[in-house]
Amino acid sequence: MSWSWKSGLAGVAIVAATAYAAAQMPNHTRMHEQMNSGSPDQQHPMMQQGGPMMHDMQNGMHRHGMTGTTGQPIMPGQEAFGTIQEVVSILDADPTTDWSKVNISALREHLIDMDEVTMRATAAQRNLDDGVEIAVTGEGRTLDAIKRMVPAHTHELSQLGWNAKTEDLPNGVKLIVTSTDARQVVKLKALGFMGIMVQGAHHQRHHLMMAKSEFAH
Repeated sequence: MSWSWKSGLAGVAIVAATAYAAAQMPNHTRMHEQMNSGSPDQQHPMMQQGGPMMHDMQNGMHRHGMTGTTGQPIMPGQEAFGTIQEVVSILDADPTTDWSKVNISALREHLIDMDEVTMRATAAQRNLDDGVEIAVTGEGRTLDAIKRMVPAHTHELSQLGWNAKTEDLPNGVKLIVTSTDARQVVKLKALGFMGIMVQGAHHQRHHLMMAKSEFAH
């Protein structure tokens, strides 16, 4: 039994040494070069156009406005900064932009509202038989943001087929969202306040419109 254990250990050592030696061979380097360059049929399957690894890399680069490796950082460092940078880049690239109407300050104020509502508002949810009732409250700048954002969002929620309305509270608003569909009721309860607030793909479009003075929240 002792002999078998020692033989097995020796076998593992031999395999490890062989793998290490293979990693140092020129062929190993050439394999990595083929993964990252050359014609598509020479590339590693994970790196080929349409391969899962390449797909993830391209998504990440497009998300940050990059199409290739530059050797420089690509993250803006702050989400609102990056959003404004993206919008300004779109305006710069559009020859029809009327700069006399552009108002980036308005977009910045809205992004501050979004941060206040997302990070600092208090949301107390009460489940109803047909939906949810959420008291969204805060103070100072957070209260102002709640008053601007939450009532305005009810229109978008109605577009999604829900019944949505708000009622004023001394320190915020009460958001009431209901549905006649039992499955939607379950969804509303699971989403909660912020899950409901992010519904609809209108935010990005509205940000560009705000910057162009075409939309007021």
